[in-house]
Amino acid sequence: MKVRGERECQDCGTRWRYYETGSIACPDCGSIHSVGIDEHTEHTDAPATLDLTPVRSRIDADTTREVADAAAERCREYTRKRGFIDAGELRPLDPTFVAAVELQHVGAHLARELRSGDPAERYFYELLGGADDGDRPAVDEVPSALRVPYGLAMAAAVDSYQRDVRTYLDANSEPTARQLSGRIRDHRKRVEALDGDVDPADANRLVHAARDLGSYITGDESAFVRAENWLTGIEDDTV
Repeated sequence: MKVRGERECQDCGTRWRYYETGSIACPDCGSIHSVGIDEHTEHTDAPATLDLTPVRSRIDADTTREVADAAAERCREYTRKRGFIDAGELRPLDPTFVAAVELQHVGAHLARELRSGDPAERYFYELLGGADDGDRPAVDEVPSALRVPYGLAMAAAVDSYQRDVRTYLDANSEPTARQLSGRIRDHRKRVEALDGDVDPADANRLVHAARDLGSYITGDESAFVRAENWLTGIEDDTV
């Protein structure tokens, strides 16, 4: 959406940046009577921090299903707020967002399972331990029991990013980037059509390709080749 990023309180005169607070309420006096004083700018992100400390504190007291459900819900709240266009600028597909989407899907899966098995639980707790810092277990550690939620998570993260990429490209024409984005979209749709049941390495390559697409759009020419290489790796696996 387009917003006026610079605001002024009509009651006390305070000026602030909407991009930093995500609110039209004055940070000094709390008044909601404020006006935008600059031009409308595309902005989809909102101030949000992923803090999984309260969930981790429940590990010794609650069952895995309960902890998994709490983790999934906390990540869901975080990802709802996130976007990738900040004051008109396209931002990267950052590791914390990807980790949050993965934990959301893995947590929701384990919360539904009557019995998940030790490898899946170990993977979940390792992911829970570092997701808020953008740390995830290596892709070759994904257990077979989590293959589907992992695939769906990577596709969902890419979909969220590509929605903002399309919005950005609508205002900043770049035919080469749009073509590359279309290839990424096609692979994402394939993962979705298979309900996430793809090689985790391919799902991970898709995320890397989307991330490099963003880097290319924002000026890193070499990122185009990297993105193509990630996609070629997926295509070679599916031949």
